[in-house]
Amino acid sequence: TSPLPAAASYTDSSDDETSPRDKQQKNSKGSSDFCVKNIKQAEFGRREIEIAEQEMPALMALRKRAQGEKPLAGAKIVGCTHITAQTAVLMETLGALGAQCRWAACNIYSTLNEVAAALAESGFPVFAWKGESEDDFWWCIDRCVNVEGWQPNMILDDGGDLTHWIYKKYPNMFKKIKGIVEESVTGVHRLYQLSKAGKLCVPAMNVNDSVTKQKFDNLYCCRESILDGLKRTTDMMFGGKQVVVCGYGEVGKGCCAALKAMGSIVYVTEIDPICALQACMDGFRLVKLNEVIRQVDIVITCTGNKNVVTREHLDRMKNSCIVCNMGHSNTEIDVASLRTPELTWERVRSQVDHVIWPDGKRIVLLAEGRLLNLSCSTVPTFVLSITATTQALALIELYNAPEGRYKQDVYLLPKKMDEYVASLHLPTFDAHLTELTDEQAKYLGLNKNGPFKPNYYR
Repeated sequence: TSPLPAAASYTDSSDDETSPRDKQQKNSKGSSDFCVKNIKQAEFGRREIEIAEQEMPALMALRKRAQGEKPLAGAKIVGCTHITAQTAVLMETLGALGAQCRWAACNIYSTLNEVAAALAESGFPVFAWKGESEDDFWWCIDRCVNVEGWQPNMILDDGGDLTHWIYKKYPNMFKKIKGIVEESVTGVHRLYQLSKAGKLCVPAMNVNDSVTKQKFDNLYCCRESILDGLKRTTDMMFGGKQVVVCGYGEVGKGCCAALKAMGSIVYVTEIDPICALQACMDGFRLVKLNEVIRQVDIVITCTGNKNVVTREHLDRMKNSCIVCNMGHSNTEIDVASLRTPELTWERVRSQVDHVIWPDGKRIVLLAEGRLLNLSCSTVPTFVLSITATTQALALIELYNAPEGRYKQDVYLLPKKMDEYVASLHLPTFDAHLTELTDEQAKYLGLNKNGPFKPNYYR
């Protein structure tokens, strides 16, 4: 069998193969407190960040407001997210609000090297490059946290790896940390586990479950990026294809809507009777994976669970079936079970592997089972503006909260802030909100300025 290609084959082959860790690089101000692929790409990355700024109106509005007050003055934020042009706009906004930041990547494939270079050039200590090894990944996180003369007092995490690392290696740091802001299902799940075990020693803000993240990032973003990721990697035609989508949460709903609109025949698997009934009402066949695995052309996982697609399923798939994941981490498809001597792996192009069985059957595995849209394509900037604004406000809220407002627990963002995030994005569409009259507000028992829905509203 062919040896598996090194992670480096994911990056542009014209790049030199020296690990960024072994390079001595300085930015134009003489600082070397960063580790990126190539600092010389900074100008190119800066242009990408400027394009992203056009589509992130709310963050730009926060910056305008911050020219007077600096709600994050004195904040030392350590962050671990996808490092893209959109995150760069968030980081520079946090900087404009008065914070100092150090940043690592939460995914070994999703970093845009030129954006990381632009951030390093403008003075952000960034430790990330596309195609990191597992060892690089933890090394980068450690370089963010373990610094002479600098200690974080806020954490912004996506997936919980940074939080986990500080718990494992530097538990004393939590004495100085005012709070954690977490944006993914996986990371939030890990926080609730810590909280249950009585081990959460600072307040945490669950941004993932705020309405502005669920409804927008998960639903609308996936609705637009699923087709993009599949097209760029496989050039496939969607009309008439049989697709099974595992999970009908917000991500599954978005994927199904896009595929159905393209004329695909869509099956759904689901464990929750409420989501299952929604799938039926939306016109999808609810099945068990076993019932359709032999006939489908594409399998898409969006459950946030593990081992949803097992080796047994993979063995039964038809020739040239495409397998990919839209959930957070690479646990949904049992990729490890495919790394066995009787199967041959062929790298077809960046992020596309053919896994070939002894009888010649092959499946097409995208991004080695990792997040399809971030690994293989891009996600629409405007949607990320909504999520990033929610993150920024959660950081401001936790950082400025008076002693005792938040206990050592996991909190949802106050509904008022969700509504504020949404209102900052309305001018883009030249949208005009109706205002309640005093009489109407009294009738509904509401304050004219909101919040308009109870906190449990979904």
